[in-house]
Amino acid sequence: SVAEVLRAHGIKYVFTLVGGHISPILVACEKVGIRIVDTRHEATAVFAADAVARLSVFIEFPIDTLYPYHLVSKEFGVKNPPKGLMGKIVSWYLGNHLMNLFAGAWETRDVSPLPVDIPQKRPEPECIELVSRAKKPVILLGSQATLPPTPVDDIRKALEDLGIPCFLGGMSRGMLGKNSPIHIRQNRRDALKEADLVLLAGTVCDFRLSYGRVLNRRSKIIAVNRDKTQLLKNSDMFWKPTIAIQGDAGSLLVRLSKGLKGHRCPAEWPQGLKAGDDTKENKNRSKADEKTDHHLNPLKVLHCVDELMAEDSIIVADGGDFVGSAAYIMRPRGPMRWLDPGAFGTLGVGGGFALGAKLCRPDSEVWIVYGDGSLGYSVAEFDTFTRHKTPVIALVGNDACWSQIAREQVPILGSNVACGLAFTDYHIVADGYGGKGYLVGREDEDRLSDVIRRAQKECEAGTATLLNVLIGKTNFREGSISV
Repeated sequence: SVAEVLRAHGIKYVFTLVGGHISPILVACEKVGIRIVDTRHEATAVFAADAVARLSVFIEFPIDTLYPYHLVSKEFGVKNPPKGLMGKIVSWYLGNHLMNLFAGAWETRDVSPLPVDIPQKRPEPECIELVSRAKKPVILLGSQATLPPTPVDDIRKALEDLGIPCFLGGMSRGMLGKNSPIHIRQNRRDALKEADLVLLAGTVCDFRLSYGRVLNRRSKIIAVNRDKTQLLKNSDMFWKPTIAIQGDAGSLLVRLSKGLKGHRCPAEWPQGLKAGDDTKENKNRSKADEKTDHHLNPLKVLHCVDELMAEDSIIVADGGDFVGSAAYIMRPRGPMRWLDPGAFGTLGVGGGFALGAKLCRPDSEVWIVYGDGSLGYSVAEFDTFTRHKTPVIALVGNDACWSQIAREQVPILGSNVACGLAFTDYHIVADGYGGKGYLVGREDEDRLSDVIRRAQKECEAGTATLLNVLIGKTNFREGSISV
């Protein structure tokens, strides 16, 4: 049965929105000890499975209209068959069709997992030679580097052994921990102008890199990507790889480290970039102290949460403007502790990602960083968090606006149409679903840390918590792409 195959593959959870067509599968899974986690929206079920896949070994697959034999045979059976030859032909045809549908279903089969052969292309000697000669190398690490088969801890060690300054994007945020001397968070464009070697490890030359235009044409470029179309995206138009490798970025980094054993990037290069990083971080910190016209400064809120969240925290990003600011301020504590919605900022991942993360890491503090727009997609999952005893903390940046879009739409098109929201009482919604909500405004500024600690204690005690933080406008993200 489907349930037996899932159990043989080590599946622990099945996420679902219940439906009659899959009820037999759910009941069978329950009987063999697989935990059924039912959500309030089917998209949440998919996102939760995605999160589990990222944080553990899991196989994702869709379950569509699958009915057992006894139900299908009952429906196919002719209630009042015509008499005579025609009746016999109809009955024979339907019976034959039914047996074809379930052909082989009762045969004994091996349900153990099939071996997976992942081809690994070894780095060319030229690759090692280019890195060894570089005086100002830079690594741009993308989400793809976190995928199996290479363990993320092996990738982290390889990066630290190489000593090359790294810019981390997407799911790779946190790869080097909270305060690594080679993790550079700011001034990427300036660093790329100076770099004599750029290693694109799973990073794509799309809009995030201005389609490759930010790369120095004099730089040597090593690009590695599993997907050939992504590997060479916009090449020969704005950039050109010196070496292009279709393969796994993580495996390449580990092999480069072994091939360059004893070699480290010249120390003055990462030290100089880190100094510039610190200067920019301090400047951003000073922006957090500025007063907004109304409500709280969102940067101050994010800095405060970053300072107080636990060392085992997992951060789930679900939003636009508020999450974009969080990406610059919040520091994931280690690899796979930032769950990212992807290059196009897919809204609605928050509830599902957090649910999957909490099930995989029940002892970790799981934070969802929500914009007030994206919260609307999965706030109902507070009911799921309550029923399935998976307490998380939701930090909602509530500015009553789709700010990511409004920032460019208003000056370019002269209208705020469809961008306005309301300062909704999301904290009361959380209460209604069995969680605990807090409204946080300017009057709470001096005790912001106390409110956050209270939310952490509520969560630790088993209650999903929502911080509905009323925030004002800043110019922190002026120039970011949205329209």
